[in-house]
Amino acid sequence: MLGTIGAIVLLGYLPGALLYRLPHWQRDRRAALAAEERVFWHVVLSLSWSLTLALALAALDLYRFDRLLTITGGLVFGLVVIWRGGLRYRGTSARATWTLILPLVLVGLACWKFFPVSEYIIGGRDPGVYLNEGIQIAQRGSLVIADPVVESVPAFAHELFFPRYYGQDDYESVRFMGLFVQDTSAGTVIGQFPHLFPASIAIGYGLTGLSGARETVAWWGLLGILAVYFAATRFVGRGAAFAAAALLTLHIIQIWFSRYPNTDIVMQAGVFAGLLAFARAHQDDDGFFGPVAAWVLGLQLFSRVDALLAILVCGSVVVLRWAVSPGLRFQWRFLGPMLIMTSIGLWYLTGLMQAYFWRAAIFLRNLPAAELWAAAAGGVVLLAVAVWLRTKRTTTLQEWFPVGFVVTLVGLALYAYFFREPGGKLTDYDAYALRNYVDLYLWWPMFALALVGLGLYARRDFWRDPAFILTFGAFSLFLLYKLKIVPEHLWLSRRFLAVILPGSLILACASALGTRLPVWRSWTIVRPIGGIVILLLAAQQYMTASAPILPHVEYRNIIPYMETLAEHFGPRDLAILEARDTGSDVHVLGLPLAYIYARPVLVLASARPDPLLFREFLSDALTRYDRVFYVGTGGTTLLSRQLVATPVASDRVQVDEFEVTTDHLPTEIHRKEFDYGIYALTLGTQPDGPFILDVGDRDDLHVLRLHAKEPTEGRMIRWTQDASEIAVTGVTGTEREVVLTMNDGGRPAAAPQARVEVYFNGTHLGGTDVEPGFQDYRFVLPAALADAASRNDAPATLRVVSTVWSPLVFLKAPDARELGVMLDRVTVR
Repeated sequence: MLGTIGAIVLLGYLPGALLYRLPHWQRDRRAALAAEERVFWHVVLSLSWSLTLALALAALDLYRFDRLLTITGGLVFGLVVIWRGGLRYRGTSARATWTLILPLVLVGLACWKFFPVSEYIIGGRDPGVYLNEGIQIAQRGSLVIADPVVESVPAFAHELFFPRYYGQDDYESVRFMGLFVQDTSAGTVIGQFPHLFPASIAIGYGLTGLSGARETVAWWGLLGILAVYFAATRFVGRGAAFAAAALLTLHIIQIWFSRYPNTDIVMQAGVFAGLLAFARAHQDDDGFFGPVAAWVLGLQLFSRVDALLAILVCGSVVVLRWAVSPGLRFQWRFLGPMLIMTSIGLWYLTGLMQAYFWRAAIFLRNLPAAELWAAAAGGVVLLAVAVWLRTKRTTTLQEWFPVGFVVTLVGLALYAYFFREPGGKLTDYDAYALRNYVDLYLWWPMFALALVGLGLYARRDFWRDPAFILTFGAFSLFLLYKLKIVPEHLWLSRRFLAVILPGSLILACASALGTRLPVWRSWTIVRPIGGIVILLLAAQQYMTASAPILPHVEYRNIIPYMETLAEHFGPRDLAILEARDTGSDVHVLGLPLAYIYARPVLVLASARPDPLLFREFLSDALTRYDRVFYVGTGGTTLLSRQLVATPVASDRVQVDEFEVTTDHLPTEIHRKEFDYGIYALTLGTQPDGPFILDVGDRDDLHVLRLHAKEPTEGRMIRWTQDASEIAVTGVTGTEREVVLTMNDGGRPAAAPQARVEVYFNGTHLGGTDVEPGFQDYRFVLPAALADAASRNDAPATLRVVSTVWSPLVFLKAPDARELGVMLDRVTVR
């Protein structure tokens, strides 16, 4: 415990505290900042150092947690030895005041709301990819994963697991969803997402294992709240800043994504800390904070490509401010380091992370050259005009630029909220992006206050801190124009998390509380009182919206289930999971099984692998591994006459999953189910005789396109889909009959009649109406079909085509499955 606390202090506080205290670059100015802000910078600088060092070591394949501690300890020791007493403030620092209470309140509120975090360790979506990327950095010490299991697959079997994506230049195939195989023969794998957040997860894993890795996202959420508070204190005053940060802490988006691994929460902390450092450097002319702003903002390129917007805005502000302000020094202390950081970040994105950067690359390639040149020429002309006006000592541009920008932004906001409609290539969720944001997440009175706040900011404070308002405008215009995300709540709301929601709350609170206005005048008292009432109502709105997620832990208890599954396999066993196109989610268990629990895992690329090719692969795998297992829930046909699958175990796992909606905020918790069987695969001879399959009992390698197992009337059954298949093994050629035990499932009268058509290896055997209750339905199997099947090593295919109905449509039940008939037994004799 003491060692963990010491490591946290070493990585998260000491380097920044010492760098901040260096007796250079007008230290007395930063020493005069509020005590709580100084502590904030100690943490930000320390995290920036630790993450930069972790990324550098991992890029060189040298990352180890103890090495990170050793190098950081060396830095701390070196700073103390070199500067010794010079690190003391000697009475120049500002003392702590009552304002220290405000960030402590925010910290307590955030810890209450942001814990416990999700148990999202499985694959399938971004959160699991981030977490496993980070743990792989911790376990293997590199940004690129050297995967011996991928390397061990012989070339002839690559198409079973890693089919080549021809025309794809940035990777060869897929290892797991969100992790790409760069070179199949070398076994190199790269994660889909940039590595800043995964690097922090690796540090969390080094501190307290899997729990520390999972909780990293909550600490980023807490840092984001503090970054918004301190930046807003600078921009709009302490009262409005505290109100905005408190409302943000209560908001459903902030709470959800502070528990749910994502990189937007990282960018929130980085962008607002960077904007504050930029303001200290640019507006306050503090030389220390220029490189700090470049460092913090530049690191965000290792988090999200959207960070380019903030970097471009800050660079433009430097040029614009210099152009309109006579006598202002050009801020090379920011631009120089920023150019270096941006160059490194773009080299990283276009090189190692080109599979992530492809969308931005296409966007940039498709920009019309003529219009780009015209825009560049226009920019040069405007800059020249601004410089000319500066020589004339005129303030025309200073006066009219803020007004023009804010009027444009407010006009576009009103258009997007009241008038924008889908049409042509404009989808409904893009057209209604601002409307959904306001109606579902912000609340319209807060939207109105934010628009008023824009006007007040332009009139009063624009040139005091232009980077904040321009960054807010850039993110709003860019992301609300085209969301470029699956339009599901709460997933969609990631787009608002980093800048748009915090910026909206800052402007709304500044407007509501009358920041920097003389409140003692009688006519100004009404405004803050009314504003406080609106903010309290907004807080109540946000608390009501977030109430359903507070007791919820996404995928609660999946970790002990994964540990139980991992215990079935040793480090010398190979587990083969069913393919992603089977209709089940069992494949998502493969990612943590391989990259957290270090078990050899392969995922089939297709629900219909070539059975003879798979048999050849199995023969090779049994020479490399002690045992080979298959894990699935039904939906893969890989059996052949010489392959024996012996049932080993089965499990049915249910975990909590928050509902997904598209037209309203989700409020309900559903149960996500993993129903799978484990089979030991060996080579041998299948016993001859009648084929009898008890559907729902150890049937996983025989069924394809059937729904999950479920009990009814003392039986285990599966519902068929519109077209379901059964792999029939051991055909001898003497079979003459197919018998299906079926039940219509109690269809409502309004649903179509239950009817099935049966095919054997593509030949129609007949059809029948299926009645209520389980009954045997017999179909004649021609001798020629049976004889042909007996001479084939691959299993015969029995195809059942059913009329289907949906409980959601006909019964208004929360079940959207398309159901055919209940299938209990298949006999071929």
